[in-house]
Amino acid sequence: MNASNPQTEIVRIAGVTKRFPGVLALDRINVAFAAGEVHAVIGENGAGKSTLMNILAGDLQPNDGQIFIDGAPSVIATPLVSRAHGITVVYQELALCPTLSIAENIMMPDMAARSVATFVPRDQMRREARAALARLGMDHLDPDTKVGRLSVAEAQLVEIARAIRQKARLLVLDEPNSALSTRESEKLFEIVRQLRADGVAVIYVSHHLDEVLDLADRITVMRDGRTIETMINDNVSQDRLIRAMVGRDLGSARPWTLQQNSAAHPVVLTVDDLTAPGLDQVNFTVRAGEILGIGGLPDSGKDRLGDVLFGLIPRSGKVTIDGKELPAAAPSASIRYGMAYVPADRRGAGALLTMSVADNVVSAALKNFSVSGFLRRAQIKREARAQVARLDARISHLGQKLATLSGGNQQKIILGRSLVTNPRLLVLHEPTRGIDVGAKAEIYQILRQIAGEGVAIIMISSEMPELVMNAERVLVMRSGRLSEELRGADVNEEAILARAMAS
Repeated sequence: MNASNPQTEIVRIAGVTKRFPGVLALDRINVAFAAGEVHAVIGENGAGKSTLMNILAGDLQPNDGQIFIDGAPSVIATPLVSRAHGITVVYQELALCPTLSIAENIMMPDMAARSVATFVPRDQMRREARAALARLGMDHLDPDTKVGRLSVAEAQLVEIARAIRQKARLLVLDEPNSALSTRESEKLFEIVRQLRADGVAVIYVSHHLDEVLDLADRITVMRDGRTIETMINDNVSQDRLIRAMVGRDLGSARPWTLQQNSAAHPVVLTVDDLTAPGLDQVNFTVRAGEILGIGGLPDSGKDRLGDVLFGLIPRSGKVTIDGKELPAAAPSASIRYGMAYVPADRRGAGALLTMSVADNVVSAALKNFSVSGFLRRAQIKREARAQVARLDARISHLGQKLATLSGGNQQKIILGRSLVTNPRLLVLHEPTRGIDVGAKAEIYQILRQIAGEGVAIIMISSEMPELVMNAERVLVMRSGRLSEELRGADVNEEAILARAMAS
């Protein structure tokens, strides 16, 4: 690890405060980022990390405090000013245009910075794109491919390639490997280390504490809008980081007493010979009050299962809830028959970001809150208030836009929307992706309470500790099929990984 040198500071944040209506998002933040270091910024959702990164990106302006760049007081008034200072931010939620090619997306910042419209030869765009992709080991991608045809992992690496091509002096990576495979993540880590060796300051925002401890030279912990501690990464333990992040006991995150008599509960979901793109003759059942885990590698087919069950992807085979067969490719029928689905892409597919908390909560069951086409606002507020209280979501008011909530609170509101439909089956795909350890513990407790009320839950997750902690059974997928079922003491990380990787 490299030790930072105050003389090489690129950016210093001094006493920065940011207020939103009813919310103090940043409270006198003090932190500095130096050339040639990987500086991790960690904290629970709502700690203020995203607000701080948005200020560095020029998307938000502080109310108080000062930003110094290369030792001089500076105002980052716009994203263009931020990029002119050599600051580049790669957000967890990608900012690519799906209808443009890879080459066009990679070259977009150059074109945006030009004072007048100019023609960029396509051959030049392709050369530049190929060079940027090759640095990330993605030279197999055709620069003319539309971004909308890429996988989430490929699109994420294209975004990083675009940022690296801009020759950033300070590169912010916000949960950069949340959708990457192990091999892709390892390649990303190599790139991060190379950037550090080249003198770039890398701000690494992540909830994965193991990779933070592996990569970071220094670690800054944020909590409740404040910088709690900046520590040199020398024999720092995960326990120390967690204590600093949450400031409270995480006992609720320990494994719960799993149901021992689920076999006596009625079967809610039956899946017979389910076949679809990426899935081949999948068969399983889920009982009332059970949390069933689905694990596997990124190419195993598990990431298609939720979409197929809910009817977003055409399928063959038979899917029944309480003995009633669901029509294929009919999400509305799935809801009517008692299925609720929370997809992995929370912001892109699962959330109505520009709508209020109250409208998000009732959006899946509007017919229950309207008369003759008119919405019953008082009833909507009562239901939203009840779900917010039930899920302990931290909001300022029911009219608050969902986009302004932290990731953990967004996820709670999306869960509340699912519960308004009174589901018999709740399907969750990556239920805590991008959510900090404290919020995860709260989400897990909520899911256990829902299961205790008799709802059947399917948890599709890439995080093996999440499956081990919550699932009574885990079905391991491989090559589009269910390769094995694990129960009881056999549900452990080593067993899941062994079955997922077996030839």
